[in-house]
Parts: sequence; C-alpha cells; structure tokens
Amino acid sequence: MREGSSSGTEEGGNGPEAVPPGTPTRPRHDHAALDSIPWRDRISTQLLGVAAALVLAAVVAFAVVEMTIARQRLASATAATSLVSETVSASIRHAMLKDERGDAYAIIDNVGRQAQIAHVRIFNKEGRITFSTVPGERGQLVDKRAEGCNSCHGDNESLTVPIDALRARVYDGRQGRVLSMVTPIRSSPDCTTSACHAHPREKAVVGVLDLGVSLAPLDRDLSAFRRVSLLVTALLALLLCGIFWWVAKNRVVRPVEALVQATRRVAHDELDTELHVDSRGELGLLAASFNDMIRSLRRVEGELQALNEQLELKVEERTGELRAAQDTLVRTEKLSSLGKLSASIAHEINNPLAGILTFAKLMIRTIEHGPVGEAERRTLVKQLALVQRETERCTAIVRNLLDFARERPMQLKDVDVNHVVDEVFSLVTNQVAILGVEIRKDLAPVPPVQADFGQLRQAFINIVINAIEAMGKGGILQVTTRPLPGEGAVEIVFQDDGPGIPPELMVKIFDPFFTTKEKGTGLGLSVVYGIVDRHKGHVSVDSDPGKGTRFTIRLPAARGS
Repeated sequence: MREGSSSGTEEGGNGPEAVPPGTPTRPRHDHAALDSIPWRDRISTQLLGVAAALVLAAVVAFAVVEMTIARQRLASATAATSLVSETVSASIRHAMLKDERGDAYAIIDNVGRQAQIAHVRIFNKEGRITFSTVPGERGQLVDKRAEGCNSCHGDNESLTVPIDALRARVYDGRQGRVLSMVTPIRSSPDCTTSACHAHPREKAVVGVLDLGVSLAPLDRDLSAFRRVSLLVTALLALLLCGIFWWVAKNRVVRPVEALVQATRRVAHDELDTELHVDSRGELGLLAASFNDMIRSLRRVEGELQALNEQLELKVEERTGELRAAQDTLVRTEKLSSLGKLSASIAHEINNPLAGILTFAKLMIRTIEHGPVGEAERRTLVKQLALVQRETERCTAIVRNLLDFARERPMQLKDVDVNHVVDEVFSLVTNQVAILGVEIRKDLAPVPPVQADFGQLRQAFINIVINAIEAMGKGGILQVTTRPLPGEGAVEIVFQDDGPGIPPELMVKIFDPFFTTKEKGTGLGLSVVYGIVDRHKGHVSVDSDPGKGTRFTIRLPAARGS
C-alpha cells in the first residue's frame, strides 16, 4: 500500500494488487489456490448467476408483454370482427325481409372476397347452411353439439340468444388461425308478419351469421415482435453478462486473487508484500487493513529479532559463567575424588601392610634367637602364608583400582555369553561350595555378541561374587540368558535371594568407592558399569529388600546374527 493510499485514493481502479513496497508491477496470481475453490462457490460464478437470473427475468418480462399485446390485439380483432359481422347482418336485413336472397348473398359474397375474410356463412333455424363463401358447404347441417354451437344451443336443442363473450372463437384453419364471430339474426315484427317466411313470435333468433377473419397478419406481427424481443433479450443478455464479467474480473476477482496471493506469501513469512490500493470501496478498505496488519507483523518481527539477539547475548554470557563454574566444579570434584581415592587406598592397603610388617618383625626375631625347631618352622610358614595372603590382597586392590582408573584396549570378537557364564562359575566353584550357595542356570541359545571375553568375564565375576557375599551361607543364585530379537540384543540376568538393597542406596551402587562392606573397595560394580558401557550395553538393578536383588545386562548382538 502506498503512503496515504487509505485516504487519498482514486475511484475507477481494479482494487488491491499484491506488490512489494516500491514495486509498481502487477503480481502473478496464485491460481493453484484459487483452483481449489469449487466453481459454484466462486464470486465470478455467483455474479454470472445473478446476470443469468436478470436475463431470465427479462425473458419472462418480454413473454408477459408479448402475451399482453397478443390479448390486446386479439381483443381489438374481436371487436372489429364483431363490428363487421353486425354491419353485414344489418346490410342483408332489408334484402332478407323482401326475400331477395340473391341480393343478400351477393352482399355476403362481396364481403367474403375481402383479403382478411376467411369465410362467411348463414345458418337457418334448423342448422343448415343456406349460404357460404366456402365452396361445397351449402346445404350441409351443422352439429349443434360442436364447440362453436354450445353458446347458442342448450340441452333442449332450442335456439337461444348467445352470450356476447362466447360469440367469438379461434381455431386453426388451413392457412393459419381464424377468428370466427357468430352473430344471431334476430326476429322482428316484420319477420313474423312477412308472407314469405313468417316466423312465430316466440322465436327470438331466426338464423346465424358466421363471419371468419384470418389472424395471419396478427400472428405475423406477433412473430416479428417475438423475434425482435428474443434478439433484444439475447443482446441484452450478452451485454449484461459481459458487463458482469468485466466488473467481476476487474473489480472483484483480481483484487481477491491479489489478496489470496498476499496472504499465502505472508504464510511463507514474506512480510515485505503489501497490497496496492486504487479503490475507496470495501475491497480497498480490506486491502488497507491487510497492509496495516503486515506493518504490525513486520514491527513485531523486528522487536522479536531484537529480543532474540539480546537473549542470545545473555545466553552467551550465562554460558560463559556456567562454563567457568563447571570448570571450577570439575577441579573441585577432581580434588575431592583424589582425596577419596587417596584415603581409600591408604585405608585399604594400610591394614594388610600393617599385618605384613608385624609378621615380618616376628619372623626376624624368631630367626635372630638361633636355629628354629620343627614347631617354630611351622609357625614361620604360617606367618609367611599370612604375609602372602595380605600381599595378594594389596595386589587385588591395586588391580581393581587400575581397572577402574584406566581403560585397557579391548580385543573384540564373537563371544557366546553362555560360555562366559559357564567359565565364571567354574572359577568360583570352591567359594560356592564353601558357602553352600545353590547355582541355577537357565541358559537359552543366544546369538553371539561382539565383546572382549576377559573383560566380560570380569564383569560377570564381580556381580556373582557380590551376590554370593550378600547372601552369605546358603541362598540361591539364578542365572538366565535369553535372546531379544526385537531389540537385536542378548539379555543376562543374575537373580539372588539375599537381603536386597535399601531404596536410598540404589542410586549409589555404581558410584566408585561406594560400598556397604567392611573390607570392600567399592570398585567392583563401578568396573562392571564401565565394562558394559564400553560394550555399548546397558546394566540395571532391581531390588526388593528382604527378597533379593536382580542385575540385568543387555548387550547388542553381533551383526549378521
């Protein structure tokens, strides 16, 4: 919309057109959107329907006018025919009274030769044609029950005076329509006293004059009027449809197409489109409102962009602060972990080292006293065995710590987890036997997994030893394997019936150095979690205090399995 167009526009334009600001070119119309509108719902169709209705109304008006003119012309023809019939009847009256029939018939014959006279007949009281201008009709009897005789003859066949409105009738002749007018020849005192053909006084009508006038000229005039009216109606219809089409195309359809195009551009975030307004009508007001809406949207979009830029700056500032805080927390956590690790190592290694130191001093004192006997030798061997056990304990602590602290390179190959489970239980056979734990295995055929056999065995051993130590003497350890075809994985479940894990400790069992055992390092389950994670698997634990604990490991099956 041009600046000031809402108040300074001119009449006579084509309504709004969608153009970018400052571009005067006409937009391309989005016909794809308009084609989706059913034809009967389009404005152009409705306007053409209005035009068709107006044309139909014009046709009906012309038809009514034609019928009115036809009735008026027929009424005029009827009046003129009645006048001629009365004139003929009066003209032959004198000749009929003197019984000069030749003169009367001559008058009638002269009248019948007129251009528009179709026929002239005279009927006597018996219904016989005494004279007719139509050859061959003289002497014939007329059927009194025929349509033209009903107005004069009742059921008693008596001749009565006809009603003036029923004297005329129209029928189709050989050369077109004919208006037939029946004029009664009434009786008079002269007729009743005449010596030649005296009529009784009760006879009101002594004969009938039937005069037929051709309606061909009238019909030709009506046909000409009809043709002219149809031609005028057709021209008017074409002109009216053309006017409506032009008005609809230029004043309604094009502005609506431009508005549709503009709205679709706005729907695609093209907010630089505005409508060019050349009208002060409703469409011009609509275009102006649309342009106001576009300006509001552009203003809001600009404000949102500015707000987003400010938010991005604030987010960057907060992100920098968070990163700095995170770095501080990481350093603090590392120091804390280092302190915990140092304390744990010192605590775990200090006890076995103290025992080693004590037994080493005792053995030195025993040897310094001189040769040892058999009893003293057995004591020294026992003390050396204790030193060996404590040394191995220190070695195990250091090995677990190294397994947790660093990742050894994995040697991946296709591994059958059932074979790993069997080897694990073969390694803990003595410990299981000493504690009286019952092992139950439910190993289903499973596809191989890509894994490091040694690390997988270490993870399973850590879980099994944890379960055995948690149950103490007795107890049942159930191991189940099964394939998961829908997930492309293998599931291994270790279920014990030990005391279980309290809910408040469940979230900590995989944390490093967390343990509830007096001599535990808290690294066993952490090592399990790390090994399973490196194999792209998942380990979870469920526990019901007093009923046992269940560890579930899911490992992805090898490709092609």
